[in-house]
This record gives sequence, structure tokens and C-alpha cells, in this order.
Amino acid sequence: MRTLRKQTLIAVLLSVALVFPACQSGKKKENGDKEQKTATEPRIEKEKIEKDVKEFVYPLPTSFEVTEMLNRIGAAYILTLSNSVDNVDKYLTEKKQALNLGVYGADLSYASTYNQKQQTMDYMEASRKLIDALNISGALPSDIIEQIEQNQDNKDKLVEIITNTFYDTYEYLNVNNRGAVSMLVLAGSWVEALYITTNISENTYQNKEMVRIIMNQKSSLNKLLELMSAHKDDPAVKEVMEQLKPLADVYNMVEDNAISEEQMNIIIEETRKIREDFVK
Repeated sequence: MRTLRKQTLIAVLLSVALVFPACQSGKKKENGDKEQKTATEPRIEKEKIEKDVKEFVYPLPTSFEVTEMLNRIGAAYILTLSNSVDNVDKYLTEKKQALNLGVYGADLSYASTYNQKQQTMDYMEASRKLIDALNISGALPSDIIEQIEQNQDNKDKLVEIITNTFYDTYEYLNVNNRGAVSMLVLAGSWVEALYITTNISENTYQNKEMVRIIMNQKSSLNKLLELMSAHKDDPAVKEVMEQLKPLADVYNMVEDNAISEEQMNIIIEETRKIREDFVK
């Protein structure tokens, strides 16, 4: 694990820790009695955490991974692409709060990847407000920031902190039946990352690397919908899945290593519409 800037690691922890328990929900249903039988046993094994992260989380690029790719190809930071932190207080429903926790998580990753210190702090504060509003602050250790600050150059300790965060979050969100909330957070983060990617340049289709990044989100969108399907009985999750379906339909018409300018423009427009609805 390479050393990450403190703010970036916090962003990844916020996003992945909230998303990870929902990725386990499908297995919980499959195992049924076995889960009940082992409910009083010690927390799940580290090996299981690592296996499930690789199987469920890794195939879905995090907002940090997308923005890191943008940084690598030389795309400039554009503040106006991100959701204004001034909007945070207008999100009053659980759905809007969860979606925009994901949106701000992507904006946080975007800002921290480009070393935008003030914006990183602003998006962290907006994220904290939504975490409190959703009453899920107990999903993250109260001293997580302090732990990271004290160990940001200690790779082994950071791995331990992340693993412990997975343990605590898995236990908290499943006990409190908040899997649908974490799916909305994930959807918000994914849409915002794609929105930033598709709007970082006025000539997206002319940039081969940018096109490749956008094309690669086909598999991640299908993975997102697969994960969300475990909570499709939740009205908010169902609504978001229906919003994402037209975008998925376009992506699934895209052949490997080949996308037309028309298809690219449809993806850009569909992403814009979804994101506009999320943040309004």
C-alpha cells in the first residue's frame, strides 16, 4: 500500500467504510441460519475482509481512483465542477443526504488528489454534517482522523486502521439495518466521479485517455447496479436504479475498445441529468 495524503485516506475510508457493509448484505441472505448461529462469535476474520474487498469492492473504482487517473493524464482541477458546500443544509431527506454524502465524498477525493487544501477541508466538513444528519456517525471510530494523523507515514499501522474500520462499520451498519443508505452513498459517489470525468474537458472525445477512463466505467456501473439490486425493495434505492438504467443501456451498447461520439455525448448528457437531480 503506497503512502497517501492524509485527506485522501480519510476520503477513501469514508467512502469504502460506508459502502463495504452493503456489499456483504447479499452473503448475509445466502448464509441465513449460519449468520445467526455465528452472531455471537468474534468479528469476521481478517482474511474474509480481504477476500470480500477484492471480490466486491475492488471491481468498482472508487472516486479517488477515478480522480487519480484524471490527475495522471494532466486534467486540471476545476472547482465549479464540484457540488457547492453551501448546498449541504438544504438536503433534508435521508435519500438526499445519503446521495450527497457520496457526492461530497467524490468531491473530497477530487480536491485532495489535486492538493486543494481549503476545498478538502470544506468537503470534509460538509461530509461530517451529512454523516451526523443521517445518524451514522457511530459507523466510524470517533478518533479516526487522529489515528490517521498520527500514523500517516506508518504503512502497516494504516492497514490495521483500515481493517479495524471495516470491522466496526460492518458490525454497526448491519446491526442497525442501514444497508440501503450505504448503497445511496455509493451511487452518489460514482455518479459525481463520472460527472467530473465527463466534464473536465470541452473536447472529451478527442482525448483518448479520457475516453478510455469513461469507457472503463461500463463494468463499474453494472457492478453498482448489481450491488444495489440487493436493496431494490427500498423505494429510494429503486428510484436511483431507475435513473441509472438509461445510462447503463447506453454503456451496454458500447463494444470493447470502441465508442462512437454519439454514444459518448449520450453518456455525458445522461450523467449530467442524474447528477443534477442528485444535487438539487
